[in-house]
Amino acid sequence: MDNIELAVIGGTGVYALAELGDVQSHTPDTNYGSASGPIRVGTLAGKRVAFLARHGEGHSVPPHRINYRANLAALQMIGATRVLALNTVGGITPDCGPRALVCPDQLIDYTWGRVSTICEEDGSDVLHVDFGEPYSSTLRVQVVDAARRAGVAVVDGGCYGATQGPRLETKAEIARMRRDGCDLVGMTGMPEAGLARELGIDYACLGIVSNWAAGAGHEPDEVITLDDVLANVAAATAGVSRLLAAMLAG
Repeated sequence: MDNIELAVIGGTGVYALAELGDVQSHTPDTNYGSASGPIRVGTLAGKRVAFLARHGEGHSVPPHRINYRANLAALQMIGATRVLALNTVGGITPDCGPRALVCPDQLIDYTWGRVSTICEEDGSDVLHVDFGEPYSSTLRVQVVDAARRAGVAVVDGGCYGATQGPRLETKAEIARMRRDGCDLVGMTGMPEAGLARELGIDYACLGIVSNWAAGAGHEPDEVITLDDVLANVAAATAGVSRLLAAMLAG
């Protein structure tokens, strides 16, 4: 297996890491089925890095049908012990507007009906993992510190609210989430974070804010379009490669 320094899971609009060199592809079979696509392993800043497109490289898998267990198990099988999840999200609170990068420290799970544990099958060990702090604090510190050294603005902390999708949320739903304390809204933060904890993988999230959530922006009747989302993701991710390089440099 490769000596993987870091694994990156890309969300909507992030289907590859163009900076990877000497790329090899892996498609390991897992106990949970197939991952969303091939894992691309290459060199970045002199270190081996794995990349997996969460929705598939052609964005063919909707949030509620992603095989989160297979994705994380496949990364673990090729030697990944640290995962940085790139999640395209909507912004709810003022510091989390379009094109911001946010490294949250809390989350609330509003999803339903997803296979959310490796304890699902008969005969599986029953795990009661501590999830009070849903993201690995050490990895979060490394992300935020790397952003500072790379000159990339990152909001340190915040609460990610994970919704079912694939539709976007109503204004009333976002208002409820704001009352609950959410700063970001996305569709893929859970069960991914919980599964990573069960598998013993260090896991952190870097939220890429693509748009204001419904009713949260300056234009309350603004219509969210895919073109706007992708343009904002492209702009926000311009500094991600520098952040990753700084992380890998230690």
